[in-house]
Amino acid sequence: MTDVKHMKWWGWGLEGVGFHFEDKPDFAPFVKKAVALDISVPPVPPLAFDELTVEPPRLTPSFEAELVAIVGEANSTTDDMARVVHTYGKSIRDLLRVRRNEIARVPDVVVYPADEAEVQRIVDAAITEGAVLIPFGGGSNIAGSLEPLADEKRTIVSLDLGRLRRVLDIDEGSGLARIQAGAQGPDLEAQLNARGWTLGHFPDSFTHSTLGGWVATRSSGMQSDKYGDIADIARGLRMVRPGTVVVLRPLPSTSTGPSVREMIVGSEGRLGVITEVTVQVHRQPAVREVQAYFFPNWKAGLAAMHEISESDASPSITRVSDARESGFSLATRKESKGVSSFVTKTLMSVLQRRGWVLEDMCLSFIGFEGSSSHVAYEKKLVSKIVRKHGGLGVGKGPGALYDQKKFDTPYLRDFLLDRGAAADVSETAAPWSKLQKVYDDTVAAANKAYDALGVHGWIMCHLSHSYHSGACLYFTFAFVHGDDPIAQYEVVKSSIQQAFIDAGGTLSHHHAVGVEHSPWMEQDISAGGVALMQGLFDAADPGQQFNPGKILGTPITPEEVAARVAHAPRADAPAGH
Repeated sequence: MTDVKHMKWWGWGLEGVGFHFEDKPDFAPFVKKAVALDISVPPVPPLAFDELTVEPPRLTPSFEAELVAIVGEANSTTDDMARVVHTYGKSIRDLLRVRRNEIARVPDVVVYPADEAEVQRIVDAAITEGAVLIPFGGGSNIAGSLEPLADEKRTIVSLDLGRLRRVLDIDEGSGLARIQAGAQGPDLEAQLNARGWTLGHFPDSFTHSTLGGWVATRSSGMQSDKYGDIADIARGLRMVRPGTVVVLRPLPSTSTGPSVREMIVGSEGRLGVITEVTVQVHRQPAVREVQAYFFPNWKAGLAAMHEISESDASPSITRVSDARESGFSLATRKESKGVSSFVTKTLMSVLQRRGWVLEDMCLSFIGFEGSSSHVAYEKKLVSKIVRKHGGLGVGKGPGALYDQKKFDTPYLRDFLLDRGAAADVSETAAPWSKLQKVYDDTVAAANKAYDALGVHGWIMCHLSHSYHSGACLYFTFAFVHGDDPIAQYEVVKSSIQQAFIDAGGTLSHHHAVGVEHSPWMEQDISAGGVALMQGLFDAADPGQQFNPGKILGTPITPEEVAARVAHAPRADAPAGH
């Protein structure tokens, strides 16, 4: 069997790793207040894998033999577990379906090519066979970018790039690295770090996502303020198409017509299979610090982030949570004792004497990288802005803890699912002038949806990336679901997405489109933009064999979203929020 490792089939991350609350005394009361959930109730574990209904593969013996001849018997499989793992990503909709044995269609075969030449042979064989190809990286996507169409009658091949995971070359004079597309975050960083370099791209999914996946979904990382989004980082690439390879050289800038690179970034496998990316890399910084700050309220925190974006400071991270998310962060701390407990209580007393309402307080993390003198200079600039907006620095201790735990949050969704609660995220970006309205309208839309469902729901937010003209707002929402959790989820999710568009934001900042967000594409980029994109897909893939059904779907209108709310399936939970 192949040595490529995957996340567990029923949830996030690795078997045996999960969220634990026993050492976090404030967590249970917080969850009770937020979503009216008693987490002391014993969890209901997922189904055993043997209880799932997995349809047999639709695969001719001749095509299966052809694939085996290309990759070897150990790297081609029709095993049920492998096929289920490659069916979905990790959205709440994905996890609910697999946990509830509601799997409409699974790939028929999973193949693991060893190099680009094998990818080419697989692509050509699949096109000739009339099969569907779905590229697969780490399986972390939460927008439905991986799932096969439910009514697909053709053979579906999941093409897993997990064996293509090497850093091939580093052009040290130019700061460019050639990396195979299947390299997951920890692997490629370890290879770069060994030679003194870093990519600087750290999305929440970093530990279980791949470079090719980042490019295919227009990913952003926690340090994108400094290093750029993946669209800025990816300078060249190679993509296999039927009978050919698209080769884009890593040039610093070029005026060669519409950007083919930009067409491929964010294409979600609809144009071909990305096999290699040349990325800009940076020398590892001498100093890296994440400092924590408190602001008296959300408005002050937003204003400070806006001013920082316009200043001479260039931090690697600019993040501020609203009061609700700040309360969540504080509730997930381990119990503090001795000096730590004394310092925390003293700080809260000082803030109250200053007139702060602790329930309105907002927690911020700002990252600094570079030489010692540069970091000192930037911290001075930022501290001045923070103080101007009524904020207070609390050192790098909380920042160090954030840095250690930043990739662990997704495990919390499995913890809640085991207890009958659904939690997921939606993120957007908007100009600074519209950011407050996007925030206010989104919170109001979610709460209206919760009222319609009759549930005790929760929504919280943080600003995660800053740009000169605007920023990203990242919302997390949760509620205890009833007997029809997917229908209830759709009411909340669609309300949030529509609020983004109506208030002047985009449908997604970095989680891609897939099928989850595709209904809002026309509202986001206009009917003319959709027609242009559809023309590209039709010309590049006339047989709709490359990951069909993603990005462009059936449009939805604001009136249809309103109707979903009006006819929401109510749950047996107390109303209110």
